[in-house]
Amino acid sequence: MILACQNICKAFATDEILKNASFHIEDREKAAIVGINGAGKSTLLKIIMNKLPADSGEVILSKGKTIGYLAQHEAVSSGNTIYQELLEVKKDIIEMEKRLRCMEHDMKELEGEALTSLLEIYNRLMTEFERQNGYAYKSEVTGVLKGLGFGPEDFDRHVDTLSGGQKTRVALGKLLLSKPDIILLDEPTNHLDMNSIAWLETYLLNYSGAVIIVAHDRYFLNKVVTKVIEIDNGCVSTFLGNYSQYAEKKKQLRDIQMKAYLNQQQEIKHQEEVIAKLRSFNREKSIRRAESREKMLDKIEVLDKPTEVSSEIHLNLEPRITSGNDVLTAEHLSKSFDHNTLFTDLNFEIKRGERVAIIGNNGTGKTTLLKILNGVIPADSGSFTLGSKVHIGYYDQEHHVLHMEKTLFEEISDEYPNMNNTEIRNVLAAFLFTGDDVFKLVRDLSGGERGRVSLAKLMLSEANFLILDEPTNHLDIVSKEILENAINQYTGTVLYVSHDRYFINQTATRILELTGNILLNYIGNYDYYLEKKELMASLYIEEGSAGSSDGAATPNTGSPDSKSDWQQKKEEQARIRKRQNELKRTEERIHQLEVRDSEIDTLMTQEEIFTNVAECLKLNNEKTAINEELEKLYEKWEELAE
Repeated sequence: MILACQNICKAFATDEILKNASFHIEDREKAAIVGINGAGKSTLLKIIMNKLPADSGEVILSKGKTIGYLAQHEAVSSGNTIYQELLEVKKDIIEMEKRLRCMEHDMKELEGEALTSLLEIYNRLMTEFERQNGYAYKSEVTGVLKGLGFGPEDFDRHVDTLSGGQKTRVALGKLLLSKPDIILLDEPTNHLDMNSIAWLETYLLNYSGAVIIVAHDRYFLNKVVTKVIEIDNGCVSTFLGNYSQYAEKKKQLRDIQMKAYLNQQQEIKHQEEVIAKLRSFNREKSIRRAESREKMLDKIEVLDKPTEVSSEIHLNLEPRITSGNDVLTAEHLSKSFDHNTLFTDLNFEIKRGERVAIIGNNGTGKTTLLKILNGVIPADSGSFTLGSKVHIGYYDQEHHVLHMEKTLFEEISDEYPNMNNTEIRNVLAAFLFTGDDVFKLVRDLSGGERGRVSLAKLMLSEANFLILDEPTNHLDIVSKEILENAINQYTGTVLYVSHDRYFINQTATRILELTGNILLNYIGNYDYYLEKKELMASLYIEEGSAGSSDGAATPNTGSPDSKSDWQQKKEEQARIRKRQNELKRTEERIHQLEVRDSEIDTLMTQEEIFTNVAECLKLNNEKTAINEELEKLYEKWEELAE
């Protein structure tokens, strides 16, 4: 056991957040903390980090263990470049390297006992330097930056010029490089694109320490965690397995609890009826028997009713008018900002009833494409046509059309006067507004809360073509499930941008990947996309978007250009073979150098060598050259292996 929380209690005024919360984390274990928004997940992390005092209970960290924490909106601020900021974590190794170089310089001028003494210190320091992977620290920093979505062109950007999300990614990079024994991450995927999230999954799976994650990304949790710690009404329960296994066990447990509760309620009602009947007899013996039953009934420990599953609330999305079969046709769409070309010559169609997800890395133009289709900004070239009787409902994270002076309840009731109070409250509850929350003024809400109100209004709009930009942002897992159910039952058409892979998997019937300025089409959900991604990319990505009607960059078989296509594929295969051969040669050279490096280490331990200054210096120089070459080869291998 590396970390334990024992009987943690925390309340804010009369709101009891945590009630005797207890759990433990083993070394190398990967665990998730889950619960609805406001359940106390972030509060628990802050208590573990001693940033917030518990009312009672204790947090026990194993002796000598280190712990690192990334808060939900944590950001770095300094005058450093991005690369320099991450190098700060490796300051000890950099200082060690400087000392080694100074010693090597001093050895040239020493002899006798002084040289022997310096060599002993040098060898000890070199051993520690190698133990901390000193020769590879630069490539390690580079690998983390690339993994988190920073290209080489970003390395020299100053931290103070970055957006909030980019600063959070830098903070995450610094935490990962510091390699504490336990990492605590609060919503680490919020500012990452799909490639970066996939990289982080692999990094955490292979991480040698323990990891505790608070996240609403169910796909991410399924990949990474083997334990789920649930906070429900202040009570903490532990489940072994990933998120899907937890959800299944939770459902089974709730069904058992509900059955026990209903059985007990039935028994209580039965006993009350018997007692009433006995008293109605109005005879001494029957009254005594009634009193005896009452005493037994008073001793029963009445079970609490299990928490209602919010996903049982259903949002009924139904278009007022059915559109034509052809909902949207886009032809030759292009868009650039200054010298940054986002996409060129996009061609695709969307049919009635489709649920199409647009995916791609940050900055590829996904949100821009939605804005063009909704008329918010113009395309540089090309056009799009809406089909017959198509009515758009648009959710834009940046432009929520709300009335600041109204309450949440008024915002819905004024727009939809035919809804009764219960219906309005149910809709708002589905988007996390319960109790007196519905009487808050819109102007007093956070950006995320306003987004949820906008989404609630959109879901009621009766539009037959929904265009959604990151609809699951700021929603907890239960609310995402409600939205998934609503979209899956919707008979209209949906086009959305999302980084939420689980949400895409549950709702998409087709995926358009915006990559390399073109669209690739996948007729299936996210799992299908993963299965076909490499094949599609290798076959079609270099053919451009010489468009098909369904949005796919497709092969041009049977056309007059088929010979040219065949030639392109042949050249591509030759390029891949050349790259594979180069990869093999690089691996062989790395192996040769690593073997020689080991040989030198063995030689340096032999008395006839370490007492021979000239031979020591010669071997040391060779070792330095080897490690410099190895560092370059490791980077080259990484590029080729990708």
